[in-house]
Amino acid sequence: MLLPSRSIQYVAPMLAFAATFLLLLRFLDFPTPTSPLPTKTLTQTLIPKPTKSPFTDLLSAYSQWDAQVGCQRFRDERKPNSSSSSSSSSAIQELEGSGCGAGAGMDHVSVLVKGWTWIPDNLDNLYYCRCGLTCLWTKSEVLADTPDALLFENVMPPAMRRKGDPLRVYVDLEASRKPSGFEDIFIGYHAKDDVQSTYAGAFFHNNRNYHISSQKRNDTLVYWSSSRCLPQRNKLAKSFLSLVPHHSFGRCLNNVGGLDMALSLYPECSNQDSALHWWDHLHCAMSHYKFVLAIENHVLDSYVTEKLFYALDAGSVPIYFGAPNVWDFVPPNSIIDGSKFSSLEELASYVKAVADDPVAYAEFHAWRRCGVMGNYGKARAASLDTLPCRLCELISRKGGRNARTL
Repeated sequence: MLLPSRSIQYVAPMLAFAATFLLLLRFLDFPTPTSPLPTKTLTQTLIPKPTKSPFTDLLSAYSQWDAQVGCQRFRDERKPNSSSSSSSSSAIQELEGSGCGAGAGMDHVSVLVKGWTWIPDNLDNLYYCRCGLTCLWTKSEVLADTPDALLFENVMPPAMRRKGDPLRVYVDLEASRKPSGFEDIFIGYHAKDDVQSTYAGAFFHNNRNYHISSQKRNDTLVYWSSSRCLPQRNKLAKSFLSLVPHHSFGRCLNNVGGLDMALSLYPECSNQDSALHWWDHLHCAMSHYKFVLAIENHVLDSYVTEKLFYALDAGSVPIYFGAPNVWDFVPPNSIIDGSKFSSLEELASYVKAVADDPVAYAEFHAWRRCGVMGNYGKARAASLDTLPCRLCELISRKGGRNARTL
């Protein structure tokens, strides 16, 4: 049917507009409404247009990341020339470069641990340190009957030290970090202390990594465990966990039916030992989850505790609330800093989006696979793992029993 000439003059522009619009659709890519928050990390710049692909096999996610990104690209973006590397140097003590016992002439130092301490028994050992110095760390008065130093934590050191007495060492790694006032050497978590001990080491949980699962749950994304129900921490945890599928172990907000339910959920964590406690299978249990919620008791600079490092050692991604300078202590792109989000809802949306993107999730593990440690190497070098040798070296430099009295 022929259209009147007057109709043609209106139809022609409409057809031209429609053709132009269809042509543009071929080139325009509109973001999906489920896109997670953009960040500065490499892979997460790919997230604004994801293909939702929930996954359970972590090793398969690694393979996809290798194909799309790869270690070389990850390393290139994190070469140590950024401003963050220079600002982090003051957060962790540098190892003394002059060597052990310089000027003191000591080739052996013994430290006797007095009273109860949370420092584990497996730290007791004879260590071979730098410059030929040997270091005995022990709770036995038989092995160290004439110690060069006495170490105290939950009991006060002697108020006076006479010449020829052992040096007094006092430890406080809690948030309060209060010297006793009677010590010759103070050990704390801060770089300003005489000897710093970070929580980044593995000595106090060496027996917990007997099984790390490569399978990650899709139905339950977040692991949390706490048995010290502090009001502020509980409030934050409850608010965030209400937004994401989670399992809460421990006494606080428990939703799994008891403290030892992890062994029922994950029998492979039993390690053929019927006497295991819930804390013995901590790493094994949390390794089944893509994320671990880690909330510090206090928000203080450099107070980065085992809550975060447990998750890293278990092969999960920490969702962290705590120290403002946390990045001085962890590998690049290894955690989700909850304080950087404008709301818990925004954080929860981001976590869910990453959980459904194997490539984005795998990038949080790239630091380990590609050997990009950042400041994490220093954090581990200043941890409890190396504390005996570092303390013995300082005692040696001071002269041990021959050190001047205050």
